[in-house]
Amino acid sequence: MIGTFRMILIAAIAAVSWTPLAGAQLRVTVEGVNFQPMPIAVPDFDGASPQAKDIAAQMAEVIRSDLSGSAVFRLIDPNAFIERDLDISLAPRFPDWTVIQAQALVVGNVVLESSNTMVTQFRLYDVFGGKELFAQQYTVPTADNWRRVAHKVADDIYSQLTGEAGYFDSRLVFVSESGPATNRRRRLAIMDQDGANAEHLLSGINSVLTPRFSPSSQTIIYSAYVPDARNPAITRLRVYLYDIETGRQEVLSEIEKATNYAARFSPDGRSVVMSREKGGNSDIYMIELARRTERRLTTSQAVDTSPSFSPDGQSIVFTSDRGGSAQLYVMRADGAPMACPSGGTETACRISFGQGQYTTPVWSPRGDWIAFTKQTGGKFSIGVIQPDGKGERLLTEAYLDEGPTWSPNGRVIAFFREAGPGAGPKLWSIDLTGRNLRRIPTPGDASDPAWSPILQ
Repeated sequence: MIGTFRMILIAAIAAVSWTPLAGAQLRVTVEGVNFQPMPIAVPDFDGASPQAKDIAAQMAEVIRSDLSGSAVFRLIDPNAFIERDLDISLAPRFPDWTVIQAQALVVGNVVLESSNTMVTQFRLYDVFGGKELFAQQYTVPTADNWRRVAHKVADDIYSQLTGEAGYFDSRLVFVSESGPATNRRRRLAIMDQDGANAEHLLSGINSVLTPRFSPSSQTIIYSAYVPDARNPAITRLRVYLYDIETGRQEVLSEIEKATNYAARFSPDGRSVVMSREKGGNSDIYMIELARRTERRLTTSQAVDTSPSFSPDGQSIVFTSDRGGSAQLYVMRADGAPMACPSGGTETACRISFGQGQYTTPVWSPRGDWIAFTKQTGGKFSIGVIQPDGKGERLLTEAYLDEGPTWSPNGRVIAFFREAGPGAGPKLWSIDLTGRNLRRIPTPGDASDPAWSPILQ
């Protein structure tokens, strides 16, 4: 499977665009929790041969699944379609689509050439406007890449109809869990964002925690419990860097009588911010990767942990119990004093003030929200809060919901859930509006998801 992933990752994808027709652009605006999803029709793509028809139908199914999973679109049931023999070279019969209330229509086809090259074309139509909005062609060297092409088509449709970047051509790294509670195996794994093509990345390391993607390379940072070289009977928690392309891994930092954990990359991928526990105290440190220089960012006697950069790299949100309970704080990445939203000037400003415990904060790629885990009243929730502490909302509630991670466009949050005692963790996603809670399929139990950037 790794070889397949690498082939998909490096495959040359040629794209040809046609200029959309003039006129107002059909758009769905996602605002608040009461917006109405756009009705869209995605018939099966046509194929120039039986094999191409089979691939075309599978591609259309992936596209429909991607779009419906975003909560932005309402996919019209194919059984309602009146026009069925669609030809990409001909305009559709728009009245046949307006009568079933489709606002947008996607028509596509697949051609497999003698060299096994696959050519995919599609057109996006504004049904009520009776015009073409967008057309695109993708050429890939092998039909094995059909799933990735389908995700790219879904991204194009999403982008054209929302005005925002898509997120479907991306992956999730996560912890694959198996075995009894007394001897749990936790292995590093990766898959497409929709759960396809899952595979393990490392062998021989069975106690992985909190993997995170680099925003600028195919590198993952993670923590793992491994035997101590001096005393194999003792395990130590270390932070590792792992290159997906080469398989190379290395320990990030080795400090005597200290434990590093909860590491994340900076937005430019050049630095890592993490927690370090030493002498019973946990603080936030930053490491510049090229030179391995370190800088301590917090010096309180409290537990400071789970740091996450803002998308501009200027600020860091983290969890601290310095106020008596675990709450969210924001500081400047350079450690300088800042004006706090609640007043005054501090080196770390508290932004959450609710009851319960606030943990695992992660800044949205858009910069407008911070996702977090909240524990209160015997339940766990995934919530969001603005960087100035306003607008707090809880999106989920369950026996255990934890570990939020943002889609690359900042519209969807993935997390892991345990439905009850002994149920085992599973991956889920929810839209920023709190709608469209969906299970992300995995081969077995899974936790600690982290979303990749859009693939290049």
